[in-house]
Amino acid sequence: MDERITALEEALAHLTKTVEELSEVIARQDREITRMARRMQMLMEREAERELDSSSSIPLADQKPPHW
Repeated sequence: MDERITALEEALAHLTKTVEELSEVIARQDREITRMARRMQMLMEREAERELDSSSSIPLADQKPPHW
């Protein structure tokens, strides 16, 4: 009976460690996703401003490349 309890305690300890490690990974990924979302928003705003400031009446995305 004692061996079984010891084995269960060991398994629980390993599972607890794994859960803590995964929690750290998820927290790090959440921070990275948040940082990338802020950068993406900033880039989208910057591009929108650039298109508004463009002297051409055709939006940059609709213009043909120069080699056409």
